[in-house]
Amino acid sequence: MFKDHPKGLFVAFFTNMGERFGFYTMMAILVLFLQAKFGLTEDRAGGIYSWFYFFIYALALLGGILADATRKYKTIIMLGQIIMFVGYIVMAVPGLDLTLTLIGLFTIAFGNGLFKGNLQAVVGQMYDDPKYDKVRDNAFLIFYMGINVGAFFAPFAATGMRNWWLKSNGLLHDASLPAICHQFQDGTLQDVSKLQELANEVTMGGAVTNLQEFATNYLETFSRGYNYAFGIAAIAMVVSLVAYLLFNKHLPNREKVAGEKTITLTEKPIAIPVALGAGAVVAFLISLVKDFPTGMAIGLFVGFVTWIFMIAKKDERERVVSLLLVFFVVIFFWMSFHQNGLTLTFFARDYTVKTVDAFTYMFFTIENILALVTLIAGIVILIGKKREKKTRFIGALLTIIGAGFSYWFYTRAGEHNPIAPEVFQSFNPLFIVSLTFVVMGVFAWLNERGKEPSTPRKIGIGMLIAAAGFVVMVVGSLGLISPHELQVTNEAGNIMYNPVPDSSRIMPYWLMSSYLVLTIAELFLSPMGLSFVSKVAPKRFQGVMQGGWLLATAVGNKLLFIGSSLWGNLDLWQIWAIFVVCCLLSAAFIFAIMKKLERATQG
Repeated sequence: MFKDHPKGLFVAFFTNMGERFGFYTMMAILVLFLQAKFGLTEDRAGGIYSWFYFFIYALALLGGILADATRKYKTIIMLGQIIMFVGYIVMAVPGLDLTLTLIGLFTIAFGNGLFKGNLQAVVGQMYDDPKYDKVRDNAFLIFYMGINVGAFFAPFAATGMRNWWLKSNGLLHDASLPAICHQFQDGTLQDVSKLQELANEVTMGGAVTNLQEFATNYLETFSRGYNYAFGIAAIAMVVSLVAYLLFNKHLPNREKVAGEKTITLTEKPIAIPVALGAGAVVAFLISLVKDFPTGMAIGLFVGFVTWIFMIAKKDERERVVSLLLVFFVVIFFWMSFHQNGLTLTFFARDYTVKTVDAFTYMFFTIENILALVTLIAGIVILIGKKREKKTRFIGALLTIIGAGFSYWFYTRAGEHNPIAPEVFQSFNPLFIVSLTFVVMGVFAWLNERGKEPSTPRKIGIGMLIAAAGFVVMVVGSLGLISPHELQVTNEAGNIMYNPVPDSSRIMPYWLMSSYLVLTIAELFLSPMGLSFVSKVAPKRFQGVMQGGWLLATAVGNKLLFIGSSLWGNLDLWQIWAIFVVCCLLSAAFIFAIMKKLERATQG
């Protein structure tokens, strides 16, 4: 896999894998934790989630500016890892109020801002060497796979810790119970008998006689289990930091040399007030329509675009403009794609069946999935062309081992096996890891025939595929009762809530299929975008433009609230249809400016 690549790619791969394991351990459970711990509505929890995701990426711009100005990329990366570790430790402390929890989240976001974009910039720097330039796209696919190897295991670690803590306290997991417990405590639960039924099912010690005591205990135990899962993320950061400290000597140093031009805040001093003014005007205008926080996020992006355009020199401007146009498009991709941790997680919790048959269960435990992966890998190795006898033997052995364990796990499962909504977060990274080599193979096959799409064209194709992913959700949601239909106003004028009926819970294959299609879209767009930025960005802007890519991602993440705010107001299929339209319009725009983008990659 690392053949024909510099050794530094190996270091970046594993450093990123450890950090992403910690990050996605948290992201798999964050919105569920906020609701279970603090009783937040989907809209408010979604607002916090989108702000956190915004700062995760927006602060990468600050990290990029610091790295480009000092040329201390590797030092700033290490500092970011240390700060993230502190943030995860804060999140792991049980009993903190919402304010301290938000401080912990911001600390993680700040550290990530120093780490993420600069590590991507360093990867790009390795491929500035002409002998590696031809494998740049593949390098970012491999690097991206490292992200998702860590992300695959993360949801299982989080749910495993949460479930262990529940069982240690004589309780079982039911994802729908925290909301029902909060509704009971608030006096907004219309049918109390449903809480009694579920309480009896999850209490290992027998029937529940005091629902008030049960609700308080279940919420405390449930959320504390998540706190301990954040502790796993802190441990992962330590592993990432140790790996980085031991092997970062293989990463390139970009120290400033005499006479080299770098970005300074005093360069074209007028650019800063003009950028601030442009951002402020946009922030004000959007605030009149929506709210100030959203206006500020978009205003920040406009300010960045204005600033970088003004300080770019004449020979840099065409490249900078091409990058800024791509940044605009990816805002809408991430606004749609990152619904996987928000509205798609709500859907997994509320509209997917709680138990599945033995075959479907094969996809919902770590041991089952690893057995299936071993089986598939063995078959691929066994039937591959031009294999040596030794290689075929290894393939046959893996096939037998994978088949044996798969059959054993299948026979051990019952007719009704519980699944957790967090586990759906593992499908995207699993598909990334599984499909990366497939996509690389397709690109290589096309390249040999002179038909491989350009990097910008791959981005446009990715947007079209993303639209198809949400079409799956549109079809799957037809006929389901929507969240707004579950709200009832009683005689006193108070809004009462009902749980989602079992008749509106569907098989998990709808979500799994959507994640599969969206993953293919992501492989066409995200690593290709990173490759595009590293190739097109002028050398003195490498960190800043990686930060700009992440700032665009941040704005898209801030707009995630669109999904959660619509959750209780529109029919389910209508919510997904909005994201279909966003992806199609973005694809149309990318193809409209394709010639300009392709010209920039050749300059």
